[in-house]
Amino acid sequence: MNGIVLGAVAYDPKVVTIWSGFRTWLRGQGLEFDFVLYSHYERQAEDLVGGRIDVAWHSPLAWLRTRRLAASAGVQVEPVVMRDTDQDLTSVVVVRADGPVRTVADLKGETVAVGAVDSPQATLLPLHHLREHGLVAGVDFDVRRHDVGVGLHGDHVGGEREAVHALMAGEVAAACLIDANYLLFGEEGALPPGTTRSLSQTSPYDHCVLMSGPSLDPALADRLAESLLSMSYADPEVRHLLDLEGLTRWLPGRESGYRQLTAAVDDTGFYDAEGRVTAVGYRP
Repeated sequence: MNGIVLGAVAYDPKVVTIWSGFRTWLRGQGLEFDFVLYSHYERQAEDLVGGRIDVAWHSPLAWLRTRRLAASAGVQVEPVVMRDTDQDLTSVVVVRADGPVRTVADLKGETVAVGAVDSPQATLLPLHHLREHGLVAGVDFDVRRHDVGVGLHGDHVGGEREAVHALMAGEVAAACLIDANYLLFGEEGALPPGTTRSLSQTSPYDHCVLMSGPSLDPALADRLAESLLSMSYADPEVRHLLDLEGLTRWLPGRESGYRQLTAAVDDTGFYDAEGRVTAVGYRP
């Protein structure tokens, strides 16, 4: 049966509900569409490049690995669409408001809490940001990782939540997390108002992207993009799906927002130039 098969990582039970809904809607638009679930992004990236799936709902780290694997294999992969909520995000380095840390330089000799080893927003990007400010992880300060959901590339709040708990307990001098979760934890009460402040903030970056692989005919990729881009938040049926996936509209995919992550991966040697996993101790 001809059609589009999408890969998605099952970071939460709602993933089944989300893509089942999109399958029904896309089939209603005349697109034969199905999906398969993965337990981690590394296999999903390999399967997209290998042609075992046609498109993949990718984390930013999976985007980078896919690009490198595809270049090494001599095949084509392309961004299709992104959520409006995936563009121009930032991460923050948070400290206690009553603590002694006033500048980034004050973190020298201290311990900084981060998320999981493979979290772009709570580990790789903020540690690269600190490096740009003259502080090298493991040299100028210690890192306390919170390896929750390894293999999911930070697509959950577990590691970040543990990082802020360590900060509030006085166990670390700072915690790294995406700015949206900083706001969320404040609303939930995990970070009571006035108890913390943002010490530093990364430059904007992009997050998830829908990528097509070499097995997908370009004309079918265009039809998929056109269908998704046509979804209107004003349509009640569509609004339900968009709310589940956390967006108000789809945007054309772009790759300009991944420069910081590329530099962070090269800093740490998380992947090599051909896309092989080279991060020490990383086992998805």
